Amino acid sequence: VRGLCEAVVEADLIDALEKFGPICYVMMMPFKRQALVEFSAVESADRCVSCGAKEPVYIAGQQAYFNYSTSKRITRPTNADNPNSGNKVLLLSIQNPLYPITTDVLYTVCNPIGSVLRIVIFKRNGIQAMVEFESVQCAQKAKAALNGADIYAGCCTLKIEYARPTRLNVIKNDNESWDYTKPYLVRRDRGKGRQRQAILGEHPSSYGDNGYGPPCPLLPLPGNSRYKLTSLDVPDMVSYPLPQSSSSYSGHAPSSVAMVSGLHPSKMNCTRIFNLFCLYGNIEKVKFMKSVPGTALVEMGDEYAVDRAITHLNSIKVFGKRLNVCVSKQHAVIPSQVFELEDGSSSYKDFAMTRNNRFSSAGQASKNIIQPPSAVLHYYNVPPCISQDHLLRLCTEHDLPGFVKFKMFDAKPSSKTISGLLEFDSKTEAVEVLTVLNHYQIRIPIFCLHLCWN
Repeated sequence: VRGLCEAVVEADLIDALEKFGPICYVMMMPFKRQALVEFSAVESADRCVSCGAKEPVYIAGQQAYFNYSTSKRITRPTNADNPNSGNKVLLLSIQNPLYPITTDVLYTVCNPIGSVLRIVIFKRNGIQAMVEFESVQCAQKAKAALNGADIYAGCCTLKIEYARPTRLNVIKNDNESWDYTKPYLVRRDRGKGRQRQAILGEHPSSYGDNGYGPPCPLLPLPGNSRYKLTSLDVPDMVSYPLPQSSSSYSGHAPSSVAMVSGLHPSKMNCTRIFNLFCLYGNIEKVKFMKSVPGTALVEMGDEYAVDRAITHLNSIKVFGKRLNVCVSKQHAVIPSQVFELEDGSSSYKDFAMTRNNRFSSAGQASKNIIQPPSAVLHYYNVPPCISQDHLLRLCTEHDLPGFVKFKMFDAKPSSKTISGLLEFDSKTEAVEVLTVLNHYQIRIPIFCLHLCWN
């Protein structure tokens, strides 16, 4: 299914398409505005595709388009979509998590739809959570209502599958895990941590000053959802009080160190890792691991920066190799076993004092727009004498692909720098150019080329 609107959830697809026949399973792909829908019978899929070709089929008020998938069956973690299997645990993958995700947040989102018993959050490949409901019916209802929805406006998108476990084991109640049937598991120091009643309170203005952007409202369910809540169940708009710093967590603090593997041995070094990762938070230190070739540790400003980097950089291709970015077990990068990389540079570099960190002050951080890599780069801090040909030659000199489209923004007469856009044939080409040329000194020491995604 293609051409879906941003606000569509699984329940909207079921409402619109079950007239063609019983639906077995739905897999949402929110960032592509697509979904896979598996019917019980091939004839039902035939009716859906043929009807969509003859007349418009609307899903959540927007026309959708249909064609056959190359897959015969949607891959599931388990057979828990079968009501007889007894599975009542959902696996939630939070995509584009610009704001912290805690047990309080997920309880606020899930419990109005079905009674939540336990929640466990883990951060191995991005941010994921398992939510155990009181019954299979509650889990099915929550999956249909929330799959594809945004927790906060424009970010923290939920992709929901059925989990493998049929029960969660929780040993303590904190921001990472919670057993709502055992309140005595609370291990917070008195007076510390966020109190549950603050969830519906006003978003603190100080948080926006820390570089995480303006407050984002918790989105209500779509009006055409079959599981629409009443005004008594949940308010129309909820603001969640996000922390001012990671020190507000009294539970186990996630690591502010990311581990990056799949690095090209001769084309990647500490500086180029900085150029790529600095778009998602301050970089303190970078160290290549001698015992694991092609792998580096990146110490960032806080754990939220690591979460953002994992969300946007995990699995991207750089110089023909696919990066794997995950949370490291280390909580700091120690400059030990320093050696020389293939390009002659050091395997360790400290970036704590560099002026190229983009989240060093509240004003500086507020100018950053966190977004995934794209084929278009925004360049700025370039002297007016630099032309399109200059930038093309710069790419050629560094054995990088050239851009196919160029746009220069109009600058004020008094401005000492210019900015614009560079469009490449692919996202991979743009990633490689940014990795090499971000912070390139055009005219030392005055002008330093800055690049970011557009």
